[in-house]
Amino acid sequence: MKDALMGFGQKLGKAILLPVAILPVAGLLLGISSALSGQAVLETYPILDNTILQAILQIMKAAGSGVFNALPLIFAVGIAIGLAKKEKGPAALAAVVGYFVLIITINALLTITGELAPPDADPRAYGQGAQFGVLTLQMGVFGGILTGIVTGLIHNRFYNIKLPEMLAFFGGSRFVPIINTFVFLIVGALMYIIWPFIGNGIAAFGEFATGLGTLGAFLYGLMLRTLYLFGLHHVFYLPFWTTAAGGTLEVGGQMYEGFQTIFLAQLSDPETTKFFGNLALFNSGRYLHMMFGMIGIVLAMYHAIPKGPKRKATAGFLLSVGLTAFVTGVTEPISFALLFASPLLFAAEAILFALSFVVASIANITIGSTFSAGLVEFLLFGVFQGNDKTNFLWALLLAIPVIVVYYFVFKFLIIKLNAKTPGRDDDEVTEEEQSHVAAVVTEDDKAKLIIEGLGGFDNITEIDNCATRLRVTVVKPDKIDAKVLKQTGAMNTVVRGKAIQVIYGPKVNIIRGEVDDYIEQNNIKHL
Repeated sequence: MKDALMGFGQKLGKAILLPVAILPVAGLLLGISSALSGQAVLETYPILDNTILQAILQIMKAAGSGVFNALPLIFAVGIAIGLAKKEKGPAALAAVVGYFVLIITINALLTITGELAPPDADPRAYGQGAQFGVLTLQMGVFGGILTGIVTGLIHNRFYNIKLPEMLAFFGGSRFVPIINTFVFLIVGALMYIIWPFIGNGIAAFGEFATGLGTLGAFLYGLMLRTLYLFGLHHVFYLPFWTTAAGGTLEVGGQMYEGFQTIFLAQLSDPETTKFFGNLALFNSGRYLHMMFGMIGIVLAMYHAIPKGPKRKATAGFLLSVGLTAFVTGVTEPISFALLFASPLLFAAEAILFALSFVVASIANITIGSTFSAGLVEFLLFGVFQGNDKTNFLWALLLAIPVIVVYYFVFKFLIIKLNAKTPGRDDDEVTEEEQSHVAAVVTEDDKAKLIIEGLGGFDNITEIDNCATRLRVTVVKPDKIDAKVLKQTGAMNTVVRGKAIQVIYGPKVNIIRGEVDDYIEQNNIKHL
């Protein structure tokens, strides 16, 4: 049961990444248009006050707002696709059908019971809002997440169903949108009854978490980094991003829930003078950790290597992972190097990560983000939005102290624990050796080695990936050969019951494609 829940949690975390990947697009469009069209910017840089340029920026803002307003449906479709084992197209269609049946069913029940907000009233006072022209309970992105999860479960149960011959046309994947229609009539009726209680509970939790102030920021950061181990951090942060758990705020005359949703709304609102305060509690600390803290950790790893050829051979690898963390906010290579060297090192990183949230909350740094927290988003959502809105100058002032603290903490711990961080492990595959492997191993051979390292085709029941990890479900975990996987360029392998994570970094999408091609070449039907 525990393994099943862990496996589903990891699948859900992976599925959430697909719709979350849309957010940088919306954020980029809104961020650029907001940064270059504000009145203060136009007064400072008159060259930007160009009719054609401002028209283009308005179109960009409208496009970003359109994506943002459609997030519930985007999450419904994205999660359904992510959870579907096969026939992902019909799963997406079923999610669209399910979402519209959900909101229309609730609208019908509100109308029948006389609870629908009157045309001349503010629907927010009734806990209602319009979604695609339908006045319904204001569930926001939660409604889309619920739709995606239920649709994924329904799809995997019925996509290969066989009906009697006279009804065979409606069998298989065609059956899923049909059955989903009836399922969401029931789900809609249930949500009409229970959503007010759920919504009030989430709002109360949000007030409680916000009321804890810096303590709440610390606990949030600690939990976020701990769940990072299991690949479940996406599941944890999403309610704070998209529901009242992350706070509520009125922007442009409309009420928004979740600090991420509020941030995107404020990006498109010209009246915004300061970004939402909960960004300081639950988001901005990531910049201090990922951009600056990781520099300190990488420097500590480097200087903890005894002088000699090993230090020189490892320098390139450390430089690349450090730059990746600084520019993009992708920290898996560093974090898992700490974890596998010593759990105490990862525990230290988790505590410092949480303390970064405390520091950001005290300094009231309100820099938003869409996917991660590297230099690109720091410039777009911090520097370009102005210090009045974000307090980004405090992040720059804190950079050197953060780097110094991380450096001395980790250098002391690595040496004290004699931890086998990169360059200190005699059995480690060095950068030179990895380059040699890459040079002699073809794509097919690499895919073949990956399958062998995972115990062979018969040991694999499901294979997928997230942004940096190959996620695999296996029959027998003891058949996993981490040394073979390391030869293919894997930084580390995490085994949690039957749920396996092979960490490759941002190149995992290419590797997943190579593995899929190899599976297809060998005509493996169950994958």
